[in-house]
Amino acid sequence: MLSVSISAGMYFENTGCQIMANKNNAPGQRGRRPLSIFAVLALCCFFYLLGAWQRSGSGKGDNLALKVNNLMSDCNIMPELSFESHHNDVEIIEPAEPKAKKIKACDVKYTDYTPCQEQDRAMTFPRENMIYRERHCPPEDEKLRCLIPAPNGYTTPFPWPKSRDFAYYANVPYKSLTVEKAVQNWVQFQGNVFKFPGGGTMFPQGADAYIDELASVIPIKDGSIRTALDTGCGVASWGAYMLKRNVLTMSFAPKDNHEAQVQFALERGVPAVIGVLGTIHLPYPARAFDMAQCSRCLIPWTSNAGMYLMEVDRVLRPGGYWVLSGPPINWKTYYQTWKRSKEDVKAEQRNIEELAESLCWEKKYEKGDIAIWRKKINAKSCLRKSPNLCDSDNADDVWYKKMEGCQTPFPEVSSKSEVAGGELKKFPARLYAVPPRIAKGIVPDVTAESYEEDNKLWKKHVNAYKRMNKLIGTTRYRNVMDMNAELGGFAAALESPKSWVMNVVPTSAKNTLGVIYERGLIGIYHDWCEGFSTYPRTYDLIHANGLFSMYQDSCNLEDILIEMDRILRPEGVVIIRDEVDVLNKVKKIVGGMRWEAKMVDHEDGPLVPEKILVAVKEYWVSSSNNSTSSEE
Repeated sequence: MLSVSISAGMYFENTGCQIMANKNNAPGQRGRRPLSIFAVLALCCFFYLLGAWQRSGSGKGDNLALKVNNLMSDCNIMPELSFESHHNDVEIIEPAEPKAKKIKACDVKYTDYTPCQEQDRAMTFPRENMIYRERHCPPEDEKLRCLIPAPNGYTTPFPWPKSRDFAYYANVPYKSLTVEKAVQNWVQFQGNVFKFPGGGTMFPQGADAYIDELASVIPIKDGSIRTALDTGCGVASWGAYMLKRNVLTMSFAPKDNHEAQVQFALERGVPAVIGVLGTIHLPYPARAFDMAQCSRCLIPWTSNAGMYLMEVDRVLRPGGYWVLSGPPINWKTYYQTWKRSKEDVKAEQRNIEELAESLCWEKKYEKGDIAIWRKKINAKSCLRKSPNLCDSDNADDVWYKKMEGCQTPFPEVSSKSEVAGGELKKFPARLYAVPPRIAKGIVPDVTAESYEEDNKLWKKHVNAYKRMNKLIGTTRYRNVMDMNAELGGFAAALESPKSWVMNVVPTSAKNTLGVIYERGLIGIYHDWCEGFSTYPRTYDLIHANGLFSMYQDSCNLEDILIEMDRILRPEGVVIIRDEVDVLNKVKKIVGGMRWEAKMVDHEDGPLVPEKILVAVKEYWVSSSNNSTSSEE
């Protein structure tokens, strides 16, 4: 009997799949339901496993388990998921199981809805210190729990690098900037597209020439400068052209009368968020940026006891550079154009110079419209000590925290030549070098060894993602978000000029954002119980690792998924990695959304309790003749 069983197992392993495939396609099988592709695949896997088990014999359990895991990983085929762009030709596949609660579409008037920066809500707050332009999120009973429609005619954005210079008008249908900023060459309207000539208010002839001048003073080309901050970015042309130098720029601008400037930036494939220097800290850690710039950003740097420049100092790395172009620089030439007196603009520049000196910045350059300062590498090299140091023990604890008129202290050093906080390698070497925050033991429970293991793990995970979806790593997914970035391993494994990753560190997670910046990556703090500071349809791929386990007891998981849908582009992809019990809850909610979803096993096989949910957002748009209908 045993020999018969073994022979049968080996026979079915070798021939069973072929037999089942032939039977499935055999003509004249009346009264029989044809086997689906999934049934055939399942039987193939069964026959193979039967033969493997029978051959394994006594004492070969480990070898068998390895075969099971490897085989079942190979059986994670997703033929019904399509990752290519189809627009309104995407087929809507009805789930076999009972339908989940359907989440309705929002009215067409919410096409560009930004929950925490809505104009009507903003206007109810004080204008002083830009309070009304800061984040003001709706209370629970006012949250918009519906799916944001894309505008009629929405099209997948141009691939990078063409997207840097062109965007479809239908995707961002706002022409005001083409008139208001026509002289500065921000954006032009041509036919059915916008063209971005690369100009800015202070560089109407193009960002390249402007950056070349900066590079004559700042070591932009050799990898020393990797992360930059653009305050009041406009359509982020400076950040767009800094990418040519392999510099990642975090650009921000308020949602104000310059409609959709940040939306334009993201449509171009350039990192940006809605934000403002107002009364609360910027959502970035201390010592994050190698460089910061203000190009006619009109921020009152000397008001509030220099609080705004002190905030730039907090996020600027020791040895980093600050660029100011525009008022009051070159005031002798422009004071009449600015309709200000000589005395006024001269005093403003003098106050900036004194404030910069008190912050331990050294002026390196001033010519024409541009001035450049460099922050000293430590407090021992300062010409004078700041009279007003902040008392905070944690300069990274900034979410909704009020700014104060004080300087963030330098980390302690033992000599004048030591870089406060730790010296960074030039990029790309810094991407995988042990970050100073880890080497110095600042991040709890993270060592150099665990950091190295984390990098290996994420290389493995990303390789598995690429096997699932061949388009990952191409320009098809230009704007990528990691909703729970941890040490930045996902972004590091994806690192390529073809894409960039917004690494989000949830406020309820371990604070690792400083590590991410030390790796030469960019990111932001955020609480996912609230809306993210971006426009709808601004990301191509969203990754969430362990996020729903983290938030399942603190806010509504449906709200998080609706927010993910809001910021995801039509036909964009979501990858959610989490425990199976949590993913089952998520999958049930997703069943009522316009997503095509599939749950697959961990790359190490079905015995691992962690699973992966992969989804594609269907293409659908608002209808011009019905405010809530869609083209399906």
